[in-house]
Amino acid sequence: KLERQRLADKLERPDSYEHVWEGAYKTSQKGSYYAQLLAQARRQGRIGVVPYDPLMTFRAYVDIGGTGARADAFVMWFVQHVGREIRVLDYYEAVGQPIGAHLGWMRLHDYTPSNTQFWLPHDGAQHDKVQQVTYESALKDAGFRVTVVENQGAGAAAQRIEAVRRFLPRMCFHEQTTEPGLKALAWYHEKWDEKRNIGLGPNHDWSSHAADALGLMAVTYQEPKPAPRATATTFTAYDPAFGA
Repeated sequence: KLERQRLADKLERPDSYEHVWEGAYKTSQKGSYYAQLLAQARRQGRIGVVPYDPLMTFRAYVDIGGTGARADAFVMWFVQHVGREIRVLDYYEAVGQPIGAHLGWMRLHDYTPSNTQFWLPHDGAQHDKVQQVTYESALKDAGFRVTVVENQGAGAAAQRIEAVRRFLPRMCFHEQTTEPGLKALAWYHEKWDEKRNIGLGPNHDWSSHAADALGLMAVTYQEPKPAPRATATTFTAYDPAFGA
């Protein structure tokens, strides 16, 4: 009976299987938005070693934190779009650090204005509470191309979640450099009212910053344009330019 239950859990509840049956640490929470999709990605070999294309741009998607001691985390995902495949190659997270610290980390990891472009949420155009600059202006001053995404208004969090769910089956994660971000995505979950047994929307905790930054990527993703189809040239039975 236990063996049947174990096999059923492995098939139907892969997000909690390792914790329940293999003694692993708990890595997901009730109401997790992405745990099952990430478990599927691991089974399919989409979490592991993922190469980058040196000829393609790195796309940095950001969730902005602050510079105070209790500030939210500043997060960056580094992604390449290769055909219809979304390669998630690197992850960065820091708390309470100034903009210069983030740029210093990027220089150490060879993310430069020549190979990297930024996407910021709408608050990227707002001034930092400590330093009188915006993230947009600071990155542009450093030579980077920057796109600030407009405020999506009411329901923005739900839009990000559904967009990530839609595109996760196309994503491949380089595990060695994205492991902290993957843990955050697996933990990201809905706040739950136990008394009324209803969901109250995304829980804002340590995991939500990584989820919001990846959500920014998903809501701004544009499908690659198909390559133009070759057209055949038709000749008549006799064409003076080519002979009979």
